[in-house]
This record gives sequence, structure tokens and C-alpha cells, in this order.
Amino acid sequence: MEDTNAATPRGWSWFERSETNTDTQTQSGELPDTGRELRLSYARCFAGPDGEKVLKHLRVLTLERAFGPDVDAELLRHMEGQRQLVSYILAQFERGRQGD
Repeated sequence: MEDTNAATPRGWSWFERSETNTDTQTQSGELPDTGRELRLSYARCFAGPDGEKVLKHLRVLTLERAFGPDVDAELLRHMEGQRQLVSYILAQFERGRQGD
């Protein structure tokens, strides 16, 4: 009986780096820095006037917002999550602008 799955990778061999896979390799043979590519995408996304307006709005809603002493813990946790996300977006944008 003939093995019909002979071309199908078995085990973890499909995970190993292939020298014939040129789509994900640079000319030097190294894998691309996907983090850098993503940071550059953030920079392009928020570079124009509309992007600046969105970032300013996100700052006002999260980073520049303060609560009084009677705020409940659930709201504080929620806001800290939002602040962390906006801080992350701003950091990626800044690093992308610098070409980092």
C-alpha cells in the first residue's frame, strides 16, 4: 500500500527553518525583525494629523484622567489596563518614528 501522506511533514520538522523559504528571510539569510516592522507600522499609522488627533484623544481619556478618593477598585483596575494599552501604543509609535 502506498503512503499518500509522504509529502506531509511529520513531527516538528515543519517548524524548522527552511533555506528555501525566502518570503520570511532577508537577503542576509536572517529572519526579519517583526517587532521593528510593527513599530514602523505604528509610526505610519499615527504619523498624520488624524493619527495625532487620535493619540491626543487617547491620552486625554486615559493618561490625563484622575479619579477622586471614592472610586471603586474595579474602575481603577479597568483604567489601569486602558492606561497600559495607551502607553504601549505611544511607545511603539515613538520607537517607530525613530526608526528603532
